[in-house]
Amino acid sequence: MDHNGRDDDRKKEDKKEEENGLSVERVFENQEVPSWRNQLTLRAFVVSFVLSILFSFIVMKLNLTTGIIPSLNVSAGLLGFFFTKTWTKFLESSGHLKQPFTRQENTVIQTCVVASSGIAFSGGFGSYLFGMSEAVAKQSTEHTDAFKNPSLSWMIGFLFVVSFLGLFSVVPLRKVMIVDFKLTYPSGTATAHLINSFHTPAGAKLAKKQVKVLGKFFSFSFLWGVFQWFYTAGDGCGFASFPSLGLKAYENSFFFDFSATYVGVGMICPYIINVSVLLGGILSWGLMWPLIDTKKGDWYPADLKASSLHGLQGYKVFIAIALILGDGLYNFFKVLSRTLAALFFQLRVRNATSNLPIADRSSPESSKISYDEQQRTRLFLKDQIPTWFSIAGYVAIAAISSATLPHIFHELKWYYILVIYIFAPALAFCNAYGCGLTDWSLASTYGKLAIFVIGAWAGASHGGVLAGLAACGVMMNIVSTASDLSQDFKTGYLTLSSPRSMFVSQLIGTAMGCIISPSVFWLFFKAFKDLGTTGSRYPAPYATVYRNMAILGVEGFSALPKNCLYLCYGFFGAAILINLIKDALDKKWARFIPNPMAMAIPFYIGSYFAIDMCLGSLILFIWEKIDKVKADAFGPAVASGLICGDGIWTLPSSILALAGVKPPICMKFLSRGTNSKVDAFLRS
Repeated sequence: MDHNGRDDDRKKEDKKEEENGLSVERVFENQEVPSWRNQLTLRAFVVSFVLSILFSFIVMKLNLTTGIIPSLNVSAGLLGFFFTKTWTKFLESSGHLKQPFTRQENTVIQTCVVASSGIAFSGGFGSYLFGMSEAVAKQSTEHTDAFKNPSLSWMIGFLFVVSFLGLFSVVPLRKVMIVDFKLTYPSGTATAHLINSFHTPAGAKLAKKQVKVLGKFFSFSFLWGVFQWFYTAGDGCGFASFPSLGLKAYENSFFFDFSATYVGVGMICPYIINVSVLLGGILSWGLMWPLIDTKKGDWYPADLKASSLHGLQGYKVFIAIALILGDGLYNFFKVLSRTLAALFFQLRVRNATSNLPIADRSSPESSKISYDEQQRTRLFLKDQIPTWFSIAGYVAIAAISSATLPHIFHELKWYYILVIYIFAPALAFCNAYGCGLTDWSLASTYGKLAIFVIGAWAGASHGGVLAGLAACGVMMNIVSTASDLSQDFKTGYLTLSSPRSMFVSQLIGTAMGCIISPSVFWLFFKAFKDLGTTGSRYPAPYATVYRNMAILGVEGFSALPKNCLYLCYGFFGAAILINLIKDALDKKWARFIPNPMAMAIPFYIGSYFAIDMCLGSLILFIWEKIDKVKADAFGPAVASGLICGDGIWTLPSSILALAGVKPPICMKFLSRGTNSKVDAFLRS
């Protein structure tokens, strides 16, 4: 009787472990794993193309407004599952289904979509690339003649010659990082667990419910965007410019701008990020800028233009840069030191551990894990990508790039590019390895280092500003795609997807992104004439920040207004100190320490989006208190719906703007002396 009871308990434990994902491959052991060619289906890439356009619009809008871009992997995996499952069910009902939908195909879609929409970020449309434009250059007081306006042809050409190098640089090391060192890659692992769960009966039911919730909030967000458009007939019109917290708060950029996008972003981003953004806004627009404004005529001339970097604008930009650099460099050296230490340790113990048989452990849990590892490792090593192919691909693309880029950017000499490509594989490996340990890609930090190094090398007289920004693009694309592919290899490893299918999917997704992202940006650029202008609907704050980093690298500290250097020193040190305190504290308390990078964002563009994001956090917090299970299951779907609906509205709104169709009504808050009122009037 007691023995049977123990058997029943063991069966219950086994069932619980299977549900918890400890023996994932036993759930799928009766399903045949398709060959790597069969994982790459036409329907997968058709769905990927449609989703890539959707996500490129979302990322582009976020790029050009605040630069805060949450992880969209969950949305990509969920929508990829929904669209393809719908497609296959239709074919199945009509008797034309030739190949069932598998988790490997789902992984291919997710990889392709993330690779494609990732180009909207690493392509620099909201940072280094747009920072070269005349619109951004006019807002500076130095090097206003050093600009290169966007053009669809050269942007596509530039991305094609720089976006593939990172993929070839890490392919030879995939076994070392995934199998030998067993790096975590938290985002890749989380995505794999999500995809695995979708393809179980219970997971498919939950995914169906999640898609319904996403669809509801997508519709609401889209229709809310349409409704708001009718009231934006002029500058400063509409709900986005409504002084919801009062006139004085509005003047200091504290107001709720009714953006569904940033409410959704707030639901996805960690609480501390949203609080950090709000703290940064209070510190800058609530305290510092009003105080520095009282020094007008003393610290800086009173008759300067509002956009002059020798005035208040200079304090906003350069103090934000100091915070960003302090936080970025601290995390760069922290991740680099952890990477080198972990690498040294793993290389020391590698020979000792590599000879141990995987299935030596005797516990039931260990035997199940070993079964998963055996299956995953066997299939991961089955489809090898030849090392000679990776090296030849890297050398060939590097040669083409070195010959082509100087024709696109005359200031970027071939020997600058050659030096970058010599060091790039090592930096790409460091970024991919560090991302595996911490889930933190330092692509933008490597790009900023390239700005200063190449900009200073070129000098002011030889176009150092444009050379530095172009070098940033070269470096950023290499290290960003390297870490992205490593994450995808981890996802593929955990879903039994072939490395070859992951690599091909990443190549096709990157190629899609090199065309889709510039086209989407070009639509924004042509539709919104004030793009990149401070105070406009799309101010592209990081474009100004990156350009001024390049100016700082070329000119040195002479570009700073009076006393700004001392403030920059203080905030640079404060960013490092905050990080040191956070790392020194226990995790229980460290989660309450603000993030300096997030604090820096409102320094330049204002705090209006912080109100939206904190509202998103508040909604999720209350929801978790009421029903944590439902909040965890459907919170990401609600957030994704809000982001996607508002994001996709930018496509029809851009087309309407290009066609010259203007909204009929302007709702604007007018201040007349001590009397204020809301005026709504029809355009003639």
